Amino acid sequence: MDIQNNLKKTVFRLAQEIGPRDFLQTEALDKSAEYIASEFRNYGYDALFQSFDVQGKPYKNIYVEKKGIKTPEKILIIGAHYDTVTGTPGADDNASGVAGLLELSRLLYDKPLDKTVRFVAFSLEEPPFFRTRMMGSYVYAESLKRGNADVEGMICLEMIGYFSDEPDSQYFPVSFFRWIFPGRGNFITLVSNIRSKDFLNRAKRGFKKGTYLPVESISTVSIIPGIDFSDHRSFWEFGFNALMVTDTAFYRNPNYHGIGDVPETLDYKRMTEVVLGLKSAIEGLCGA
Repeated sequence: MDIQNNLKKTVFRLAQEIGPRDFLQTEALDKSAEYIASEFRNYGYDALFQSFDVQGKPYKNIYVEKKGIKTPEKILIIGAHYDTVTGTPGADDNASGVAGLLELSRLLYDKPLDKTVRFVAFSLEEPPFFRTRMMGSYVYAESLKRGNADVEGMICLEMIGYFSDEPDSQYFPVSFFRWIFPGRGNFITLVSNIRSKDFLNRAKRGFKKGTYLPVESISTVSIIPGIDFSDHRSFWEFGFNALMVTDTAFYRNPNYHGIGDVPETLDYKRMTEVVLGLKSAIEGLCGA
């Protein structure tokens, strides 16, 4: 099976065929969840649902587990959210992340790993529940904490499909970043808090072994806009190491949270390289 075609298939299914998947569109969210679960099952996994209610409505996370061989009690979480901002098709945000999540689960299914890997698709990442205890990722991370899970770390796939080779196509949250990072939006970025810096560095080393795609990274405080803008934040709340993999969202993609965030705007060749880099990173983190 071709990685690029699989990525494109998932993005088109979620963003074009199903369409907007905001918190009010429970039918669309259910269709998305069933699609994700069916793809996991097609790859050989037993898909499980974590159901939770918010404001009287049912929502669900979907997850599967690849058991480790030597130290199965140690768990690496790979996650992406499948909901969207109200009224947007959400190709990059975040059908691209879900596509990457599913493809990583497929590529790693038969790969012996020392540690356990869980692939999780989260609901309710977007407003109005963003940064609240009602986020699907918060519900999931809290359950891990309650169960005293030995979490190696969490990798959040948040918008991995938009790239540009145009000069000055990359913007930054603070002006001096332009002296540190490239001005063309043709790279992927790994983002963490300071506590997770070592985890990020290990992931970055593995990532670079699997792809030619340029990768940048930053470990800093959440006061910088965008640093904690996804599901990895929920894991930080419970003291877990976590990082975000991102094309930098509104610092690059002009279609962010808009009706123009459609499948045709994404770069599936570079998305494939992100997946290959992440596959290598996971193998490195899990002792392949």
